[in-house]
Amino acid sequence: MPRSAVVIEDDADTASLLELALSSQGFEVTIAADGQDGVALVTALRPDLVTLDVGLPGIDGLEVCRRIRPLTDAYVIMVTSQAEEIDRLIGLETGADDYLAKPISTRELKARVNAMFRRPRRFVAAADDVLGDASGDAPGRGLGAEGHQMLTHGDLLVDVDAHRVWCAGAEVDLTPTEFRLLTTLMRSPSRVWPRALLMQEVWGQSWGETHHVEVHMGNLRRKLGDRRGQVRFVETVRGVGYRLLAAS
Repeated sequence: MPRSAVVIEDDADTASLLELALSSQGFEVTIAADGQDGVALVTALRPDLVTLDVGLPGIDGLEVCRRIRPLTDAYVIMVTSQAEEIDRLIGLETGADDYLAKPISTRELKARVNAMFRRPRRFVAAADDVLGDASGDAPGRGLGAEGHQMLTHGDLLVDVDAHRVWCAGAEVDLTPTEFRLLTTLMRSPSRVWPRALLMQEVWGQSWGETHHVEVHMGNLRRKLGDRRGQVRFVETVRGVGYRLLAAS
């Protein structure tokens, strides 16, 4: 099946540029000119990718991102004419996966999209198909119902194929980037992961600003219940990176 993308952009020239660039990458592109229509299209079409202008009329891009994030596992790229660091951080904290500043470089857009889709995801809808026997030959790994790959670490249970996570029996809603960060850590639980290496593993690129890692890791830790002075799962190795806290 071809990939689909929703471009939420009120500037016609920018929308056409994005449509052309994504179409050349094999996406079926639908355009929305404002936030309300964008939310409706994402809800109806369930796209694989969303590009989202921050400065939309009416509902701005940050609010649109907050509204669609619980509804979709699509990759979300924020697009803005304001590239200051605080704008990037705010955009990522709403659940966006990446950030592009105007004027848009189609070469950079294609590179970032290719990097995100280098590790394709699969989903299943039936919740009762997910929790199965997670026993396997290797500690913390196994096959659940329907042959899904399962990862476990203490109170964490991850169905890799269904893209679902449980913590102490309660399901945790993670963005695609947070999910990739968690599974990367869980596959090598005793390893310390430097930020630059996580950029390579999760974003598929050796270049970029490592504060993206810090923002997404902070969101992941908060969702898993980690607090300052009360680390349950992910600990910071000062001056190096991150690793999973040993399971008790």
